[in-house]
Amino acid sequence: MLKRTSAAAKRRRLDDLRRMLEGRRAQLAHDVHDRIRSARSEGLGDRDVVDAVESSEADSQGEIGFALIQLKSETLKMIDTALRRIEQGDYGDCFECGRDIAEARLRALPFAVRCRDCEAVREAIDRRDHSTEYRDPSDLFVD
Repeated sequence: MLKRTSAAAKRRRLDDLRRMLEGRRAQLAHDVHDRIRSARSEGLGDRDVVDAVESSEADSQGEIGFALIQLKSETLKMIDTALRRIEQGDYGDCFECGRDIAEARLRALPFAVRCRDCEAVREAIDRRDHSTEYRDPSDLFVD
């Protein structure tokens, strides 16, 4: 009986997380479509002659808008992957150690693929690897 309750509780948890992911996905998809539509309409709009400062500002705004679209699109892909993992039955399992990822972590970062401990180890390795890639510019000069 305890096993059945545990399985039922896990199913409810997954259903709640699935609904949260689907809601987040719908909102992001709507935002991306709106931004794309807006960018297209601005690009097709009547262009007056602008000076260099206005042109530079418009270019910067366009780049920021594009970066936001790209970021939201990448988040959509991660959400889609998480939804597939739910269907496959391996959502919430750490890729590294196989233990359950804490529910609080999944609610905060629903497409997390590692538990907090394994992610901390991965981040430490990444920091170490990146720190060895950086060289102080003064190292380029020999006395």
